[in-house]
Amino acid sequence: MQAACLVCAATWVLAIGAIAAPPAAMAEAPAATNLSDAQKTTIGRKIWHNECAGTVDGLTTWNVGEEFPSLGIGHFIWYPAGVRGRFNETWPQFVAFAKQRGLALPAVALAASSPWSSKAEFQKAFKGPQMTGLRTWLAAQVAVQTDFILARSRAALPKMLAAAAAGERARIAANYRKLGATPNGTYALIDYVNFKGDGSLATERYQGVGWGLLQVLAGMREVPAGQAAAAEFAASAKRVLARRIANSPPERGEKRWLDGWCNRCDTYARPL
Repeated sequence: MQAACLVCAATWVLAIGAIAAPPAAMAEAPAATNLSDAQKTTIGRKIWHNECAGTVDGLTTWNVGEEFPSLGIGHFIWYPAGVRGRFNETWPQFVAFAKQRGLALPAVALAASSPWSSKAEFQKAFKGPQMTGLRTWLAAQVAVQTDFILARSRAALPKMLAAAAAGERARIAANYRKLGATPNGTYALIDYVNFKGDGSLATERYQGVGWGLLQVLAGMREVPAGQAAAAEFAASAKRVLARRIANSPPERGEKRWLDGWCNRCDTYARPL
């Protein structure tokens, strides 16, 4: 199990070699993970539990204080027409990914924008045939949702290195590699990108400070590879998220999410 879960050594040769290169060249050095089908299934179910408490109803959610619904095991963001927030809109990306895999999606999933423009409208339609059918489809397509999340994770390292200050790139790449030395560390890399993004987007900042994977890796203290790195990643993630809440607009009320976010980060330090 452990051998299959390690980040490919060849990838690290490419990634480390790209650190001194300009950002355009670094984009040619994607991070890669080798996971067995059983490991992918385990990770997919953990993400489903993290985002939706493992429930089918949780596959279509509109969180309090947000301007958009979140769909699927990864709670992929889908903006209503006319709404463009600071967060990366991932539902259309997932739809394109699923279509490339040849899957037939429910008609509602193919709309250009979320067909629900408010939380009240969303809740009114929650038990209707359209949204019920969408949840049924999502519950039956956990594998493709997991593959989409894995694809986002594989693309994260070159994007982070391109966005990082030149003096931080070697340390970020080294910490990424350290996480890949354990199954739960690999899960942490995959889950956190889906959870809070890779940290490269300038729009995903409060007071100029981000909270994505880039910031967590940059904030890790010096530890050995393996389980110690997984534990330190979990601790760094909690520090980064606490900082996000401190920097967030008060009207968003983000402090109410801290306990749940910390519980999720604690899973990174435990065996897969």
